[in-house]
Amino acid sequence: MSPLVEVRDLCKQFPVGAGATVYAVEGVSLEVGRGETLAVVGESGCGKSTLAHTMIRLHDPTSGQVVLDGVDISTLGNRALREHRRKMQIIFQDPFASLDPRRPVGRAVAEPLLIHGMAKGDEVDEKVADLFVKVGLEADMMRQYPHQFSGGQRQRVCIARALATNPQLVIADEAVSALDVSIQAQVINLMMGLQADLGLSYLFISHDLAVVERMSHRVAVMYLGQIVELGPRRAIFENPQHSYTQRLLDAVPIADPRARRDRPLLTDEIPSPVWPAGTSPERVVMREVAPGHLVADEG
Repeated sequence: MSPLVEVRDLCKQFPVGAGATVYAVEGVSLEVGRGETLAVVGESGCGKSTLAHTMIRLHDPTSGQVVLDGVDISTLGNRALREHRRKMQIIFQDPFASLDPRRPVGRAVAEPLLIHGMAKGDEVDEKVADLFVKVGLEADMMRQYPHQFSGGQRQRVCIARALATNPQLVIADEAVSALDVSIQAQVINLMMGLQADLGLSYLFISHDLAVVERMSHRVAVMYLGQIVELGPRRAIFENPQHSYTQRLLDAVPIADPRARRDRPLLTDEIPSPVWPAGTSPERVVMREVAPGHLVADEG
């Protein structure tokens, strides 16, 4: 079976003046299978969110392809892209900022249905009520405003909005990082249950490796705009091959003070992704160290 999403040599660059360029995403290639969760991890500033936003066409790519369900959406015009937007939705990090404080949350969930002509009249309220129940909220809550909800409840509203168009791909951009730990677990279990029921594919952006280990099927490790390691979850967590992946895992706090770390932690700042005029980063070369486990060569 062909993957739901194929990303081929995707690049996103931002000019910053004086001929300098931010290489936010550089030559990324990956796939998201049907019903699969691919997690993208890395420290802040490595390009995770830019990759997600470019895949869903919130940013137009500088070059490369994003093939969604057999259609290259990277070059589609606005009218053609609108139809394909029904197949891909996003959940942002801050649920409060994602909702209009002046409108009942039910209107936010109804908006995709109205924009895409998927319901009208009383049918809109019926579908919104069903979505609220599906994400663990009461149907009557659709008439309330964002400030009347807890953070976890607001994120459930945002999940309901993402599900309104019956998407195949849902991008979760740090979707649980702003929540309390106990609420994180509830939302993660909800997302996993929805995946099982609806056959959803997730691109799960996170810096929390404990959440990634629970949620993902495969993991892509990103550094300075490029994928440096990609493989099954168990391979990444139990047998990391790239030095950056090893240090990411070493940085996870360990409750047992007697546990030793074999490698020193990195404490310096991540190098700048800004390159002066006439220069550009060197592309990594990936090699397969085990079936499905790819690692960038380190010179």
